[in-house]
Amino acid sequence: MAMRQVAADGTCKLLLRLGDGRTVESVLMPDFHPQRAAGCISSQVGCAMGCDFCATTQTGFERNLTSGEIVEQFIQLRREALAAGRTLRTIVFMGMGEPMLNLRNVLAAVKRMADPVLGALGWRQVTISTVGIVPGIDELREADLGVNLAISLHAPDDATRADLLPMGRRFDVREVLAAADRYQASSGRITTIQYCLLAGVNDSLAQARDLARLLSGRDMHINLLRYNPTGLSLRGRAYTPSSMEQTEAFLAELRAHGAVAHLRRARGPDIDAACGQLRKRATSSI
Repeated sequence: MAMRQVAADGTCKLLLRLGDGRTVESVLMPDFHPQRAAGCISSQVGCAMGCDFCATTQTGFERNLTSGEIVEQFIQLRREALAAGRTLRTIVFMGMGEPMLNLRNVLAAVKRMADPVLGALGWRQVTISTVGIVPGIDELREADLGVNLAISLHAPDDATRADLLPMGRRFDVREVLAAADRYQASSGRITTIQYCLLAGVNDSLAQARDLARLLSGRDMHINLLRYNPTGLSLRGRAYTPSSMEQTEAFLAELRAHGAVAHLRRARGPDIDAACGQLRKRATSSI
């Protein structure tokens, strides 16, 4: 371990040094239940997706993690949880990297973490997140592990989404959701739609209505989060989080149009451990 930091809210971020000297970050988040915790782990060193509001991509892509390096994060986080008097109950692949571009190693790691005779975490306690790489979603479906799927959508229309996420130029919104439909039909697991609110970019009430209409008839859950500031973006933009007033209005508009949605609280922003802030940067430990 190269560094350990603990935030004011109890979130713990680990900077782990790999055998070749590269580093990767993992995060342990205390659950509202006093005896539980959730882990956020990485699948790659850096990231090549170029999502404009994410800090991880600013360091560029270095390499895929091996299945053993992914499992090591799980072991380290479980150790941290036990030391805090908690049990690591869930794992989300929402750290550094795009899991679908390292899916072979991700799936091998999941099998070791979730299998009853190995890590014993449980298949349904694992969530794999993607920016919307359709072939990867289909490959995950074919693997038939029964894990959860999360889609980083961040806009209901192709133009806004492609401006924020370059992968949106390759797979449009309807293609991505169709792949999620296929996965959901096969696995029986409800897809989570992740949506980061950026002031003046994707947080209008009209966009909330468009998002609700897009998901109408789909048994999917919208996970809203406010942007966690990361400084200037890759393209030199200075994004800001939506105000709480606008966030609550966006959430209310979604619900008024039949969408199932909730607002996720940022965890560990004071140590750059919140969503979109991981960048394997060493700062003073706590």
